[in-house]
Amino acid sequence: MYYLALLLTGYSIFYAISLSLTHFYCENYKEQKLAQLMGIVLIVALSSLQLSHFFYLLDSGNLEGGSQFIHTSYYVALLFLVAPAFYLFSKPLLTANNSFQPLQLLHFMPVSLAFILPHNIAIQVAFGLGGLYLIWLAVRLYALRKQRQNFRLELLILGVAFVIATLALVLGFLIPIISEKLFFTLYACAIGLAFIMINLVLNYAPKITNEVVEAARETYATSTLSNIDCEQSLKDLQTLMQEKKLYQENTVDLYTVASELGLSNHQLSELINTQLGKSFSRYIREYRVDAAKDLLLSNPKASVLSIGLSVGFTSQSNFYEAFREIVGSTPGKYRSLK
Repeated sequence: MYYLALLLTGYSIFYAISLSLTHFYCENYKEQKLAQLMGIVLIVALSSLQLSHFFYLLDSGNLEGGSQFIHTSYYVALLFLVAPAFYLFSKPLLTANNSFQPLQLLHFMPVSLAFILPHNIAIQVAFGLGGLYLIWLAVRLYALRKQRQNFRLELLILGVAFVIATLALVLGFLIPIISEKLFFTLYACAIGLAFIMINLVLNYAPKITNEVVEAARETYATSTLSNIDCEQSLKDLQTLMQEKKLYQENTVDLYTVASELGLSNHQLSELINTQLGKSFSRYIREYRVDAAKDLLLSNPKASVLSIGLSVGFTSQSNFYEAFREIVGSTPGKYRSLK
């Protein structure tokens, strides 16, 4: 268990750096600046905890641990920071509400308890507050469960992450009856496994933040399709994609397509979500990938990048990311296999 904890702490630290430089760029959080900022704060807090665990576990030749940072109020402050940072990261995504209220900063007030309460009690209080945030998360995830058919696997993986967080919460209350070394070893493993779950989610659904926002928007909004002929609108949408090939325009967005159909942004978003079980961004990516698949086979001498750009992707990385997400392999590998 000790060596597994060391391995997972190292993985967490390096993956956190990668995550900060890749996932948390502007394209994934165009209208979610608060979520973007709090996501970075959360990753920094978790990776800092893992760095502390790494030195604690590594510091003693007899494997009893020796780093003193975990015994300081600053370590406990990091524990208190995790729950509110995660709440302020996930709330805009799970409720489709990106407005910022200064009173939201009050969620960070418990951090001050790290410098007031005795060390072990402060740790237990931090885990206890984390439990309250976990209850809120469970309610929000449950509300999204029926929003779209292809959202189930993401929720399953997030559900596993939720179970891991719950086990970490239980672990916090076991401090009085288990050894310190065992506690920090298990907690380091729990955080490491949570990072693995994050990796799985982002590999399967790189645009999950956009997917979640659109799912939440439809969950908490009143239907706007009562006066819309959904069947005809879907046929018109298909015509736009197959005949006018709007997906090839790299500037195409919800507003552009909705205007072509005579619908509002929200109507089109709800139409695709409820009738097709996917988000608008996923819908466009699927059309682009399908077109790219045909071109990869019909134009074997054309470069992969030129094909990606011709179907509407703005860069090679975006093309590879979407292709791998939908097809399960890279464009080059798909071409060679076919």
